[in-house]
Amino acid sequence: MIYEKRKIIIDTDPGIDDAVALALALFSDKLDVKLISTVSGNVSLEKVTLNTLKLLNLFDKNIPVAKGSTRPLIKKAIDASDIHGETGMDGYDFKQVDESLIVKQHAVEAIRNVITENIANNSKITIVAIGPLTNIALAIRTYPEIIYGIEELVIMGGSLGRGNSGVLSEFNFDCDAEAAKIVFDTATESGMKVTVTPLDVGLKALVYPEESEQIKNMNIIGDMFYHLFKKYRGGSFGTGLKMYDSCAIAYILCPECFTIERTYVDIETTGTLTYGASIIDLRNYMKKPANARVCIDINENIFKQWFMKSIAEFNIN
Repeated sequence: MIYEKRKIIIDTDPGIDDAVALALALFSDKLDVKLISTVSGNVSLEKVTLNTLKLLNLFDKNIPVAKGSTRPLIKKAIDASDIHGETGMDGYDFKQVDESLIVKQHAVEAIRNVITENIANNSKITIVAIGPLTNIALAIRTYPEIIYGIEELVIMGGSLGRGNSGVLSEFNFDCDAEAAKIVFDTATESGMKVTVTPLDVGLKALVYPEESEQIKNMNIIGDMFYHLFKKYRGGSFGTGLKMYDSCAIAYILCPECFTIERTYVDIETTGTLTYGASIIDLRNYMKKPANARVCIDINENIFKQWFMKSIAEFNIN
């Protein structure tokens, strides 16, 4: 039996863990990646766009790339170059890139065009957002009609408890809390299907040294991962590296990894001590209807088996 591939847009800010997530999506025979949009986050927009092109060249994939927002909606930009290196993907010698993959439209326009085209063909698109939500917020506010062409919005962001950027804030939401709030407010108003893989499941999605050594020898992409992992400060190479963004792809391709709860999610944008905190109301204190599905736990063994098997099967023609 032939199954139709799930059509997706990936909005991203590579980033070492983004690079792994992109590979998992692009080499899956279950996904059809229609567009990669880039957003300022881990490093600047120019750097994350260049990193995306570097990856596509290595992967031998010709996917349109749309450059998006250079900064958050309101606040000043922050970055994570201390985690990912100055370029965002330090540690590997990438070859020349093909800039012809960059489309002329801003990411917001490109996202709208892809979704509108699919609506015309009675089809919907899944958006996987593994960076700050600036592009997504702008797209759904500027073109609200596209909301009904979104099959699902899968987000890596937020935290059930403590953060990794602020005391209570996860990096992607801390980068642009106003954008994150727009997204969840829109889900409340429109019924748009939103699923969140928060920081907490990423903390358990670990790659240990022995697995890094196996990955290195699997194929050229595994070798690239290994060299990036040596520079990655999302955890420790010795004690386990956290694959936050891969969890968003795992949710689509291996949903049995996760325990999921429907709940209400809101974002703090005014607190001087809690800006960017995700309020994930698992106990219904706020008495508001659910606007998201949240992955509250991950089966580490199932994730690890899927992760390693997927990388072993990467094939460059």
